Amino acid sequence: MKTPPPAPPVALLAELTHRCVLKCPYCSNPLELERRSAELDTATWLRVIDEAAALGVLQISFSGGEPMLRPDIAALVARAVERGLYTNLITSGVGFSPEALERVAQAGLDHVQLSVQGVEDAAADHVAGHGGSAAQKRRLAAEIARLGLRLTVNAVVHRGNVDQIPALVRMAEDWGAARVEIAHVQYYGWAVANRGRLMPTRVQVDQAIADLASERARTAGRLVIDAVTPDYYASYPKPCMGGWGAQNINVTPSGRALPCHAAETIPHLVFDNVRDRPLAEIWRDSAAFNAYRGTDWMAEPCRSCERRERDFGGCRCQALLFAGNAAATDPACSLSPLHDTLLAVAQRDSAPDGGAYAYRGYARP
Repeated sequence: MKTPPPAPPVALLAELTHRCVLKCPYCSNPLELERRSAELDTATWLRVIDEAAALGVLQISFSGGEPMLRPDIAALVARAVERGLYTNLITSGVGFSPEALERVAQAGLDHVQLSVQGVEDAAADHVAGHGGSAAQKRRLAAEIARLGLRLTVNAVVHRGNVDQIPALVRMAEDWGAARVEIAHVQYYGWAVANRGRLMPTRVQVDQAIADLASERARTAGRLVIDAVTPDYYASYPKPCMGGWGAQNINVTPSGRALPCHAAETIPHLVFDNVRDRPLAEIWRDSAAFNAYRGTDWMAEPCRSCERRERDFGGCRCQALLFAGNAAATDPACSLSPLHDTLLAVAQRDSAPDGGAYAYRGYARP
C-alpha cells in the first residue's frame, strides 16, 4: 500500500542570517555558523515565500541570528503578507534602529517575539554578553507598543534566572505583551558546552512549575503564558516539533531545508537545499524529512507504546546525544534504558561550579 503524502506544513521558520551582536551561552544555532556570503539572496527568499504559500503554509517566522540585520527584511515581510501568511518576527531587539522596525511594521508585520535574558539590566547583559542590551530591548518594546504590533515576550530561563518567572511575567505585562513564553534552555548545540552553568536543579524546576501555575491563574483572560520545560527531570519526552516532518519546515540562511532547528546535528542525514529543489518537493520526498516521519521507523519500546502518536518518540537529537543513535528512544522517557543516565547528568550539572560562560562567537562575513 502506497504511503499517503504528508499533510502540508503549518509553519515555516525562515532563518535569514546567523549574524547577531549577542553572544548567548545557550544559543540554539549550529556550532558552525553560516557566513553572510552564504546567505540566500532576496530573489531566492521571495521565491521560497511564494512556494511556502502555495504549499499550504499558514505562518512564517523570520528568525536568525538577528533577522533585522537583513536590509531586505521589509520586502520579505511584504511578500509574505501579500501571499496571505501570518508574519512573525523573532528578534533579540538589539543591533538595529526603531526606524527599521517601523519600516517592517509598515510592510504589514503581524507579530513580534522579543527575547529577554532577565529583569535586571546588569544580569541580563551578562548573560547576553553585550552591554546595554537589556535597555535596548526595553526601548524596542515601547516602540512595538507604539506601532500597535502584537508582542510575545520570550523569556529564556536557566539556573541563573529561573527564580524570576513571576517578575518576568510582570515585566511582559508592563510592556503590553499579549503572550509570554517561558522557555527553559534546551541542551543542544552551544548550550551543551554551558550545561554545567545553566542546568537548574530539580527543586528549581518544581518551583518554576508552581510559579507558572500561579501566574497563569493571576493573569487568566489577560495574558497567555506558554512554557517549554526541561525534560531532563520528566517521565515522558516532549513531542519534537509536533512530530518530525509533521507541522514545520525550517530553512537555514544558506537554504538547507530542515525538519527541526537542530536536525543538522544528526550526521547521516543529507538536507536538500531550496536553491536546488522546490519547497513542496523537499517537504514531500526528502529522505531527511521522511527519516523519522510518522511511527513506522520506531523500534521498541516506542513502536508499541500507546503514547507513540502523542510524543512521536521524543527528540531525535537528544537520542543521538545520549544513545549515539537518532532512532533510539529519547532518554527523557522513563522507558528508555538511558533515562537514569540523563537524570544523573542533570543532577551533576545542576550543581554550581563557579565557572564562567563559554560565550558564542559572531557569524563572520
